[in-house]
Amino acid sequence: MKRERVRDLLEAVRSGALTTADALEKLSNLPFMDLPDARVDTHRALRHGIPEVVFAPGKTPEQIVDIVSALRAAEQDVLVTRVEAEVGERVLGKVGGGSYDAVSRLLWYGPAEVPAEGKGTIAVVSAGTSDLPVAAEAIGVARRFGNKVESIADVGVAGIHRLLASSETLRSARVLIAVAGMEGALPSVVGGLVDKPVIAVPTSVGYGAAFGGVAALLGMLTSCASNVTVVNIDNGFGAAYVATLINRL
Repeated sequence: MKRERVRDLLEAVRSGALTTADALEKLSNLPFMDLPDARVDTHRALRHGIPEVVFAPGKTPEQIVDIVSALRAAEQDVLVTRVEAEVGERVLGKVGGGSYDAVSRLLWYGPAEVPAEGKGTIAVVSAGTSDLPVAAEAIGVARRFGNKVESIADVGVAGIHRLLASSETLRSARVLIAVAGMEGALPSVVGGLVDKPVIAVPTSVGYGAAFGGVAALLGMLTSCASNVTVVNIDNGFGAAYVATLINRL
């Protein structure tokens, strides 16, 4: 349940347009709903100001359908992450009104354009084309959470002039997300160019000694740029979530 919905209910009770009993019935799904395989949090949007997010891996399409249906019945927007194309098609076939993006693997039930609530722009900067799926996740999540987003792609340190050409966009952003695999050097460079928080996202892109993103993760954790912080490997969602909170401060 959204904050606006609770506010409307309280106003309706105060004005006499809604009885206390009716309002109580509408609030009866707070704070969660019990399903056979899940206890669905219908209170998160009210607590955090951000809609509930469902992590798809490990869940069957039927379980995702049940969870999405419950949240939609509670008048909630729903974001499902890491959804493979076949699963996305099956869920959309059961629960209409959603949209699916194959690159970011995001399934969304909510308005096509989410009103901006952030105070500034989130810039998502990615090192190489191979990093785009993780960057796309960060971009999609940030937009669904009500942020204006700028994307700067394929600007890794192997050709640093490509990044410097976007200096104005980098410096005008309120918070930045830097996505990189291989040795993970991009966030340190970005951090050295701006006076804003930089959220580093290591990706699992790279040859053998990259260890599936561990090399990039360790490089980012030991960055000499003091304004850089790090999320987990391939976690574009987590970066966008934190960037959203920062952008609302």
